[in-house]
Amino acid sequence: MSKSIKILAALGFIAVVAACAREQEEFVVVEPEPISSEPVQSGKL
Repeated sequence: MSKSIKILAALGFIAVVAACAREQEEFVVVEPEPISSEPVQSGKL
């Protein structure tokens, strides 16, 4: 292989690795819903 082909292949490989390394998963924290609900007054005793 000629030098220019090796250099182009190396640059392509570096570009692919850099593109994959930039993708980071977002970490999202969601507050859980309360398990029990508050009692509602109905007006009856």
